[in-house]
Parts: sequence; C-alpha cells; structure tokens
Amino acid sequence: MGARWIDLAGQRAVVTGGTKGVGQAVVAALAAAGARVVTSARARPATLPDGIGFVAADLMSSDGCAALARFVEAELGGVDILVNVLGGSSAPGGGFAALDDALWMSELNQNLMGAVRLDRALVPGMVERRSGVVIHVTSIQHELPLPESTMAYAAAKAALATYSKALSKEVTPKGVRVVRVSPGWVETEAAVRLAERIAQQAGTDYEGGKAIIMQSLGGIPLGRPVQPQEVADLIAFLVSPRAGAISGTEYVIDGGTVPTA
Repeated sequence: MGARWIDLAGQRAVVTGGTKGVGQAVVAALAAAGARVVTSARARPATLPDGIGFVAADLMSSDGCAALARFVEAELGGVDILVNVLGGSSAPGGGFAALDDALWMSELNQNLMGAVRLDRALVPGMVERRSGVVIHVTSIQHELPLPESTMAYAAAKAALATYSKALSKEVTPKGVRVVRVSPGWVETEAAVRLAERIAQQAGTDYEGGKAIIMQSLGGIPLGRPVQPQEVADLIAFLVSPRAGAISGTEYVIDGGTVPTA
C-alpha cells in the first residue's frame, strides 16, 4: 500500500463511508500503516478486508451515528483518528427550483450532519486525552459549485468546511488536530458510472465521457481525475505524527482544477 511509509501502529481509527471509493481506499491505507480501523455503511458489504471492524448504520440519522459511536467506545475504548469521508449527492438536475426541503435536508444530513454528530460523540474523548486527529473530507465544489445538479451538495460541503475550521480553533489548543481535505473529481466507481452514462448519451467512449466531465469543471490541468488511493495517501500522512504541526487548514487535491491560489 502507498501508506507503508506512515507508522500508525497502535492507533484506533474510524472511517465513515469506508466500503466504497475514497473511504475504502482510506480504510486500506490506514490499516496498512498499522491502525486498527472501524468503518460503517448502511449495509454490510459482501467482503471486508481482514481485521476491519464494521457497523451497519445509516449515518444520515442521529440513531445511526449513535450506534457507530457506541460500537467504537465498546470495541476500541475510544478513537485516535476520525476520518469523516461520507458524502455524496442524489439531487436531480434542474437547478435551485428542483430542490425541495426534503432534498435539502437529505444533502445536509449526508454531507454535514453525519460529521457533526460523530465529532460531538467522539471528539470529547480525544480532548480528554489531549490527543487525536479529525479529518473532514469536503470538496472543491464549496468553491466551484455546479448549479445544475449539485447546489445543495456544494452548500453542505461549504458548511462542513466552515464548521471544521471553527472546530479546529476550539480543540487544537486542547491537543486535537482538525484538517480538511478537499478533493476535485475523483475516479470512483460512481464517477466511472457517470462518465459511462455521459459517454453513451454523447455517442462517445469512456475517455470521451471523462473529457466531457473535465470540460464541465473548467478543465483539469493534470489531464485526468484524481485516484482514490491518492486521496487516501494524503489523509494517511495528515493523520500521522509526520503532520503533527498541521491543523485548521485545507488541503486541495484536484489536479489543478481550482483556478485560483
């Protein structure tokens, strides 16, 4: 694994959304570095790597977050690393007028409140021990929103970024680091399906579908999407002692998509 140069032996880690995409890559990276890892999803996947703890929980709900927190306290006795990866959007196209209250609340629960609730449950233990790291995975869309279909998602990620900064100012003096990681377009399973669908609609191949998506983002100077493992390797570094002086900031990993400094 790419994170073998990181030593997390003895560390207890929780990764939300850890059965697919970026979350799955983060789980593997932290485990490869020696951490004991627990993750969650609504349903147990067909396979899980050996040694990975799992809780079936809907983290869009208060009850689901509470169930994960209870499992972590019972099985691990607390947590040293909390990586809030869970996120996504199921909103339809059509801009602001297509988003009713239920859709707005769904996007907020998925992209903001899950992290808020888990932090509230698990960070106090870190503060008590004066040690811990919290990662919030945001998105470049909080700077570059796409109004056609991801307005609510982008707004929720912007709220997550602001909340994360405020949390860092409160708990960093108490020994807990809080860092944001802001990916651009990542070539996850969902992204592959999107590119294939766009390619079919446009009468082109998969690479053509990817090119259409990159063009919609204003171009990716690197010429390709980010890979989940690349995000995971960045997170593995940030939660490690090698990043011990880093807190309260955001790391963008987007292949140069955001056009400003």
